Amino acid sequence: MIPPIARRGLFLAPLLWLTGCNTVVLNPSGDIAAQQAHLVVVSTLLMLLIIVPVMFLICLFAWRYRRSNTSAEYTPDWDHSTKLELLIWGAPLLIIIVLGLITWIYTHLLDPYRPLSRIDEHRPVVAGIKPLEVQVVSMDWKWMFIYPEQGIATVNELVTPIDVPVVFKMTSSSVMNAFYIPALAGMVYTMPGMETQLNAVMNKVGVYDGFSSNYSGAGFSDMKFKYHGVSQADFDAWVAKTRAGGALTRAEFQALDKPTIKHPIMHFGSVDKGLYDLVLNRCVAEGSVCMNHMMHQDAKRNEAAAAVKALPKDVCETDVATAATAQPTRKE
Repeated sequence: MIPPIARRGLFLAPLLWLTGCNTVVLNPSGDIAAQQAHLVVVSTLLMLLIIVPVMFLICLFAWRYRRSNTSAEYTPDWDHSTKLELLIWGAPLLIIIVLGLITWIYTHLLDPYRPLSRIDEHRPVVAGIKPLEVQVVSMDWKWMFIYPEQGIATVNELVTPIDVPVVFKMTSSSVMNAFYIPALAGMVYTMPGMETQLNAVMNKVGVYDGFSSNYSGAGFSDMKFKYHGVSQADFDAWVAKTRAGGALTRAEFQALDKPTIKHPIMHFGSVDKGLYDLVLNRCVAEGSVCMNHMMHQDAKRNEAAAAVKALPKDVCETDVATAATAQPTRKE
């Protein structure tokens, strides 16, 4: 038979499993994720200023005013205390004000669209430095990364040099997804026909997990990739090696865009010019009309319609028809 003390210890056994947990969210390797982790810790500590005293007082009152404690003061007609009211309402209000202020500051400071102002807490971004651009396309169920300046592309593998600002421009060829590398920065959604951005920097060499954090169908659980933070020399060598791969054409992209699960890593040594913009505007297929061109034509027609509406009522029908079909001069 198990002794009573040992039985109580069994309830603590699951805590041992926590020793193997990867606390990457609170101990990341990228500066943006590190600032986000700091925000989480500060917010938690501020909330604990209320939670801990309340939990302590619950236990204290339950013990002090238990039925068997006849020495406790008994005041059945007591119903108000100004001091207690000020404490009960004032302390949470102050904490909410501080939390709101911190949230407002960090919301603007960590805006994913905002260019980086520092590499880490000790090093600012050098003036005039150009960030590395990576174009991200979420597909069913894999990730494509296009490096426009290097002229290469990969599937399910992302490589960037450390201590170099990176701007991710993201879209989706299918349903909405969420791009998330916990060690680098918070998640940002990708949506078809729309572009989102993320500015971030990795500060330590290593291999990190990346995945989709928004359910997108049957292959969602395996929509993962490895993110390699490498030195600048290793990045240049990787780019040179990747350039030996095949070509990513519009036809090849359409073939890749078909749903697959656990898709293998692929490298492309060249990419059709403007492919990412074609994906963004949903016109990769030959002969299809791009969204930006369609919207431009709609805007021109709306301008023409507004011009017709503004004409005097005594203008003859011929002039009205001519104005409606006229192409307005494009303003630069």
